[in-house]
Amino acid sequence: MSEFDKDLQSIQQARQMMQLARAAQLEWATASQAEVDRVCAAMADVAYQASERLGRMAAEETGFGVPEHKKLKNEFASKNVWESIKNIKTVGVVNHDAQRKIYDIAWPMGIVAALTPSTNPTSTTINKTLISVKARNAIVVAPHPSAVKSCLETVQIMAEAAVAAGAPKNLVQCMSYITLQGTDELLSHKYIGVILATGGTPMVRAAHSKGKPAYGVGPGNVPAYVDRSADLEKAARYIVASKAFDHSVICATEQAVVADKPIAERLQQLMQNEGAYFMDEDQTQKIRELLFHPNGAINTDTVGKSAHVLAGMAGFQIPPSARILVAKLHQVGPEEPLSREKLTTVLGWYEEDGWELGCDRALEMIYFGGRGHSIVIHATDDDVIMQFGLEKPVFRIGVNTMGTLGMIGLTTGVMPSLTLGSGGIGGSITGDNITVYHLFNLKRLAYETQAPPEEAMHPGTVPAGPLFAPEANDLEEMVKDVVDEILRG
Repeated sequence: MSEFDKDLQSIQQARQMMQLARAAQLEWATASQAEVDRVCAAMADVAYQASERLGRMAAEETGFGVPEHKKLKNEFASKNVWESIKNIKTVGVVNHDAQRKIYDIAWPMGIVAALTPSTNPTSTTINKTLISVKARNAIVVAPHPSAVKSCLETVQIMAEAAVAAGAPKNLVQCMSYITLQGTDELLSHKYIGVILATGGTPMVRAAHSKGKPAYGVGPGNVPAYVDRSADLEKAARYIVASKAFDHSVICATEQAVVADKPIAERLQQLMQNEGAYFMDEDQTQKIRELLFHPNGAINTDTVGKSAHVLAGMAGFQIPPSARILVAKLHQVGPEEPLSREKLTTVLGWYEEDGWELGCDRALEMIYFGGRGHSIVIHATDDDVIMQFGLEKPVFRIGVNTMGTLGMIGLTTGVMPSLTLGSGGIGGSITGDNITVYHLFNLKRLAYETQAPPEEAMHPGTVPAGPLFAPEANDLEEMVKDVVDEILRG
């Protein structure tokens, strides 16, 4: 099959799925809350039961990450996400303000176009499917080309569970022929109500260019500041484990430690005990050249790889106990590629004396590549913690937690989600963790609460007329006047 034929096949599949999704969604829009919840519970349950198999499929298909960690993400996307939204009303009157005499009525957006990444393909698909259907939308998933099989399997088992629980057929679908032209057809289709885009910057920009409501997530270049007041043992354990988790493919993973100088040496020792391998200058340069191309683009062959695989690719050896590679850095920006987001097991390291300088360094990282996303702070000094919360241009500030699991809502109280908004500063429509609330609109049924002003009920003074008579401004009017004059004569 030629590339031209693949494009046509992908475009046609997108069009056909949209027609089928349209019919299914119009039916689903009339579902009761009990029906919606029964279908979503069935999908969540089947996805949870398949978490291990789907995680293994995703790792094998993409070559990214750790199967056991992908299993955990799938369990989170099914169980934790469902638990967080199951009691949210999405049908009919969802809120009543008796004092203001307003009823809020939920209204679905229609069809969701869901772009899913190769780094977290199955968990993101589960997450987006649950929140879409809970809001009475249909969903069509467009997976990354390198993760089609695992996404197809995820959608298939959830769609079958949905139909068995009473949902219309074709409410949940996944494209299998993936081309840029086919994905563009999906995003541009007149029936699409909203786009959920998780992936690289070009994908997110494309999603925002379609004239549709779109939730796109930007890159995360997450600094982890460790203050002199921190529980260093806990910080070391969490940072290494978080960076190693699924080989660092979650966008909220720590990208560099900013260590307060008085505790830097001790923190380094503790992190080494946890499996952090601190590279020398020669090794750091080899990793720098391996991870990034001269134009700053990441080498995709290094994404989601273990520390041992990366060291082998770079041509040096590390101890068997090593879980992550740490590079000591001194600047942030294009001249230091390792200050960028690194979707693999390489962590930057900076040392600054005092939280003010640590704050400045963290800001450099955020402005260089993580506007609006996340930051992690390890400290027990509440004043320092609050300064980081108030001053940083990000919308998730994780305190004494793992960046990877804290920002998605597994180890913190933020709304569980695998789609993390970066707000206006990061090019997103919201800074929230995207959930069901973002996928339905509210109609307001509003009763009168006060009589209109008396002035509004009277016509007032009628003007006498224009100060100047209008002039004839075209030949047609002049001819009409002449003809009327003749007929009267």
